Amino acid sequence: MSKWKNTIFTGAGTAIITPFKNGAIDYESFGKIIEDQIAKSIDAIVVAGTTGEAATLTHEEHCDVIKYAVEKIAGRVPVIAGTGSNDTAYGIELSKYACEVGADALLLVTPYYNKATPKGLIKNFIETAEATDKPIILYNVPSRTGCNIPLSVYKELAKHERIVATKEASGNISYIAEVIAECGDSLDVYSGNDDQIVPIMSLGGKGVISVLSNVLPEETHTLAKLCLDGNFSGAAKMQLDYLKLINALFCEVNPVPVKTAMAELGWCDIEMRLPLCEMEDANKAKLLAAMKEKGIL
Repeated sequence: MSKWKNTIFTGAGTAIITPFKNGAIDYESFGKIIEDQIAKSIDAIVVAGTTGEAATLTHEEHCDVIKYAVEKIAGRVPVIAGTGSNDTAYGIELSKYACEVGADALLLVTPYYNKATPKGLIKNFIETAEATDKPIILYNVPSRTGCNIPLSVYKELAKHERIVATKEASGNISYIAEVIAECGDSLDVYSGNDDQIVPIMSLGGKGVISVLSNVLPEETHTLAKLCLDGNFSGAAKMQLDYLKLINALFCEVNPVPVKTAMAELGWCDIEMRLPLCEMEDANKAKLLAAMKEKGIL
């Protein structure tokens, strides 16, 4: 097997928030969150993804937050940099930078808004892989991008030595089972939805890229490890036990609820960039009630 086809991580990787303060990135809070994540056994950190509000980071901020995370984490867990774009050339520019500063892998979302054809998707990802020198995790989230990665595209991309995994957030368990069955060891699959960790890992998934783990890193790590150890009954119990909280963390568009939760826990300010804004009162009450029920608040 090519060295590039080695698994990047198993278990729970946090799609980490980007804290803001007075309009700028709050690196003091960001550093504290990273240290807490590592202290509580998280298996990887994904920076500048959807949960990190990458869509409203400036180019300089996007680069700086990746560099900061790489330097702060200093090899203790893998750092996966979100560098996908709806403009392939710009995505390649970001990806090259992330490789240069030492990210361990790249997370590449399907090009949003453009809704590329299967041929366009293949060219987008292959050109990025050819221009960079780190393993790539594809990111399939059609609810946000308007574009699903077809099985034929997955099978073609899995042949490339540096395209090693996918974060599957389509929500379609039947489809994800097909991807795992058809791509086998040539493409690792991570759950992109916290409510589907156990189902996907029971089919052979390697872990989760998680929003929940911002709030509960140790518990999310434990849930994924139970799956890796083959204890699916114990993992399912945890999955169901945290289901109400997971649902509350997605009762408004991510990352609004999780950033609100992190602020309530004292990790950061409740500050997002428009068009994201503070939660509706009823939804916030639902989130806080779920957190209190689990003893987090």
